[in-house]
Parts: sequence; C-alpha cells; structure tokens
Amino acid sequence: MKKELLIASALVSTLGAASVANAVTASTSGSHHTGLRGQSIDSASADTTTQVVASSFSVSLSETTDGGVGIASSFMLANEGTGGTQSAGLTLTFTDGSKLDIINGGNAAKTHDISVPGGAGEASITVTGNNRAQTGLDFFGEATAVGFEWHSAADFMADGLKIGASFSADTGAAADASATLESSWGLGATYVTSAGDTAVTIGAGIADSDWKDSGTAPSSGSNGFHIGISAVTGNLTVAAGYANGDKVSAGAATGETGEYEVNDNTVTKVGAKYVSGDVTLSVGYSSGSGKDSTTLGTAGTAEDANDSTDAGISYAVASGVTANIGWKNVDSQEAGASDASGGTSWYIGANMAF
Repeated sequence: MKKELLIASALVSTLGAASVANAVTASTSGSHHTGLRGQSIDSASADTTTQVVASSFSVSLSETTDGGVGIASSFMLANEGTGGTQSAGLTLTFTDGSKLDIINGGNAAKTHDISVPGGAGEASITVTGNNRAQTGLDFFGEATAVGFEWHSAADFMADGLKIGASFSADTGAAADASATLESSWGLGATYVTSAGDTAVTIGAGIADSDWKDSGTAPSSGSNGFHIGISAVTGNLTVAAGYANGDKVSAGAATGETGEYEVNDNTVTKVGAKYVSGDVTLSVGYSSGSGKDSTTLGTAGTAEDANDSTDAGISYAVASGVTANIGWKNVDSQEAGASDASGGTSWYIGANMAF
C-alpha cells in the first residue's frame, strides 16, 4: 500500500511538472475607475450628477515556437461599463518583426489612425440617436470575424515606415430587418520622422466594405479615408486628423427601426497636451457632419452635425493611480437644426490600472 501511494504521488508530481512546463506564458492587466459626472443637457429642466464606475480585467497568453514564431491571444474576463467581455483571435509574430492577426483580425485602416488629445476622465454627453454625424477618424473601418490583418515590420522599405493590410469575408449571417456586413478590406500606413527637435508621426488609412440586406433596399457599403499628423516637441504634443467617407449601420436609432446610411461624412479633430512632471493638461476639438438616410443606397439630404470641445487635467497620484478632472461641451444639430440634446458635462474621479 505504501509503495502504491509513493507511485501515485510521483505520478501526480510528474504530471504537475509537465503541465507547468508546457503552459503558455500568461499575464494579466486591468483597470478600475470611479468618479462623479455632472451633466447639463440643453433640453433638460435640471442638471444631474451621477456616479461613474467601470472595471476591466484581461488575460494575455503567448508562447514562441522552436522556429521563433510568436503565438499570442487574449480574453477579457470583465469589462463593466465599457461594452462587455471581449476575446481576441490569434496573433503570429514572425522573426522579421512582421505580425499576422487571424480570426477577428480587424481593419488595417483603424490601426493607423492618429490619436488626437482631448479631455480627461469620463465627461460625456449622449446626443439624440437621430443625429448620426460621425465623430471618430475610423468610423468606416468594419470587419467580420472571418478575416486577417497583416502588420509589416518597422522600417518597411523606408526608415520609419510601417504598413498594414486586412481583409474579411462573409460569415453567412442572414440579413433580415437590418443590414449585415458581408466583406471588407483596409490599408493603412504610419510614418515616423523628425524635424529638428520635433518627432513627427503621420498616419493614414483607406477602407471599403460590402453589405447585404433583406432585399427591401439596394446593397450599399461603408468606405472612406483618414489622414492625421502628430508632432511632439519636448513635453508638448499637437495633433490633427481628418476623415471623409460613407457609413452604413445595422443599429436602430431612437424611435426608428432598420438600417441607415450616412453619406458625405467629414470628421475634423485637433488637440494638444502638455506634460509637466506628474500633471498632464489637454484640450481638444472635434467637428463631425453627415447627411443621413434610412434607405440604403439612397443618399441623404438633411445634414446632421456634432461638434465638441474637451479639456482635462490628469495628475499621477501614485504608480498606476491617476486623478482626472474633465470638461466637455457638445453642440448637436439634427437635420440642419439644433435638437437641444447637446450641453455640457464635467467629471472628477480616479483611475487605477495594473
């Protein structure tokens, strides 16, 4: 009996050691932020103050083959208040520095848009759903899960240049009351150089997608391009971006059903931030406009607009802990007239990240 116990113990120990030796490398990250948000909506009779709480927890997995190819993926255990759990596909990193995202690869146009400074924290205003003016530089870069995105290595064909390409295919999902994305492609590039003491980054992207619907409207697609530039001189960052294109969405707006299309979208963003020790000051302005239509393939005639101004102060209290104060003003116009859903918002709170 004693011998059997010793054998069983040795077997368990061996299996345990083997499982550890064969395990991929795992790391965790996440954040938790909480604070107070105030809102003064143009159409509301009273101002409001509410608590904002959101947490996230992610796990990243990676390993390298004997041939030097890296294999990585990740999943999110929690993402409260910011869209639910998410899972990545697979990322292969090759010995030359290039990468390939397979399964839910994404759109290369989105990867290369310039980050433009804005406010701080969670100051926000949600305009009416009937205002469909886009506000991001990458509003047109859709992709299905059946797709890939290739990332070049640094200094591709020229010092400071990186490029990317993506494609996604039809998943076979049926289009019924609203449109469904059928396929897409995207191209993007980022170029980093210097001008004296200033580091300059230029980003650009182009994308197109095909959609299908239930047969009640002709097929249409999202498409567009963006370009942006960021300049960093010492502690000062200044950036600007511009995007133009058409947008299709399957989501139903407030009080409406089915798909919609927004033509002739333009988005312009400018911003700056200055870092002084543990304090970061930031300001930004965004202007978006587009002509919406509730029928795919039919150009809209009434223009919606969404203009916002942001400002913020961030203070690094301790390692991983940041205090934020933010302010935002939004001017919303639907079909060429003010819809009274804009207003101002402020935020004060803290973010803890690990």
